[in-house]
Amino acid sequence: MSEHLDASWFTEAFTRCGSAFSLKITAKLHEEQTQYQKLAIYDTETYGKLMVLDGCVMLTDRDNFLYHEMMSHPALFTHARPRRVVIIGGGDCGTLKEVLKHPGVEKVTQIDIDERVTWAAEQWFPALVESNQDPRAELLFEDGVKWVDECEEASVDLIIVDSTDPVGPAEGLFKVDFFKRCFRILREGGILVQQSESPLYHTHSIIKELHTDMQAAGFQTTATLPFPQPVYPSGWWSCTMAGKECNVKQFRDADASARPFDTEYYSADIHRGALALPPFMQRVLNRR
Repeated sequence: MSEHLDASWFTEAFTRCGSAFSLKITAKLHEEQTQYQKLAIYDTETYGKLMVLDGCVMLTDRDNFLYHEMMSHPALFTHARPRRVVIIGGGDCGTLKEVLKHPGVEKVTQIDIDERVTWAAEQWFPALVESNQDPRAELLFEDGVKWVDECEEASVDLIIVDSTDPVGPAEGLFKVDFFKRCFRILREGGILVQQSESPLYHTHSIIKELHTDMQAAGFQTTATLPFPQPVYPSGWWSCTMAGKECNVKQFRDADASARPFDTEYYSADIHRGALALPPFMQRVLNRR
């Protein structure tokens, strides 16, 4: 059943893919042009609070756990012993919160270029920032690429690139040159994980190129893990991992099953299933 969408609906149109996603809005809570992007916060009828950057849905109260859990736990349970974690982007702090659930993690540095995103999360998404005062957390607001360049060689176990789409401020985070810089600062056994867009819309382009570029940067193994994400284009999203002397297609199954914290989506079974790609993705990613 279709309805006319009036001004009480927020709609993000994916013009190149001929599709759109809409949420019924009950109030606009905030809007500003930051130094880097247009930031807006809405209240919705069924998805709670909604954050929008440059007209694109970033997160909602209702389903953000899908993205944040899959951007963090698969990589953390793949690494043999993750102690030093770096998050590039992630200003809403949801991924930071999930990383800090792991008691073996000793320090997490989050570098987001736009401090206003974190400010907005503090105002309207308090559940996401509840771990910001953890003594293991360090929040920096600067250029993530520059920070990586200045970081000591072989000093990091895990890099999570929790970025927006590969346009504007995030464009440089999807390039082989950036992956080489990440490879340099990772220790042996280190892992890089990058949000990698929609398997339905982007396997032939962004996801395929990520695998090629990560391997060209020196990473020996790569793996894409799809997961549901209703508010993102096509409703189906993914993260792609790359391992430095580490097989990212294997993980610490027993530790994931016995994890000492609660999750809403992630489990050892979910992790195992996400590694089993559908045939169309296998064909594209295996093509030389």
